[in-house]
Amino acid sequence: MNFEIVKLTNEHIKDVVEVHIGAFPEFFLTFLGPKFLSEFYKSFLDDPMGIGFVAQDVETKQVLGAIVGPLVPDGYFKRLIKRRWWAFCIASISAVLKKPTAIKRLFRAVFYRGESPSGSQRALLSSIAVSPETQGMGVGKSLVDNWVEQVKQRQGLGCFLTTDAENNDAINGFYQKLGWQIESTYKTSEGRVMNRYVYDFKE
Repeated sequence: MNFEIVKLTNEHIKDVVEVHIGAFPEFFLTFLGPKFLSEFYKSFLDDPMGIGFVAQDVETKQVLGAIVGPLVPDGYFKRLIKRRWWAFCIASISAVLKKPTAIKRLFRAVFYRGESPSGSQRALLSSIAVSPETQGMGVGKSLVDNWVEQVKQRQGLGCFLTTDAENNDAINGFYQKLGWQIESTYKTSEGRVMNRYVYDFKE
């Protein structure tokens, strides 16, 4: 299969949401629904600090995966909430009605990734999703490589991300093979044990 990596645009959002739902059927963001996910991915188009790419089939232009995150996390999500709080509230209504307790985790799940690592300001890899049908074909690696390269081109000093530490060997192994290093492990208020990875650029 031949695929290409292109910058995320509004035209990709619907397909990106479908890929996300397929890749993470049991995750909290998927529970919040397509409208919420759509607002989440659109947010990286609306802020100058947002960085987003999609992988698409060269011939059919079918979206195979997507990656997003802010170049400078500090202040990014506060600006987003201030600018688009009403859109996220409307998009999450159905999920909150199904499960009222969800509102307690809602914005934390989307906008909080643990404190930034100490040291230099790093870009935050917020989300990466790859279609289950194309996992293992190099799509995820290409997305991460392009996202990291864009951070470099925009004068970033490094990157970080968080992912589950337990029952998540494939994902942890994926980042470790790409050269990401575990900076710390911590537990969220919901009791999830998380690994925080960093990828710093050599001077």
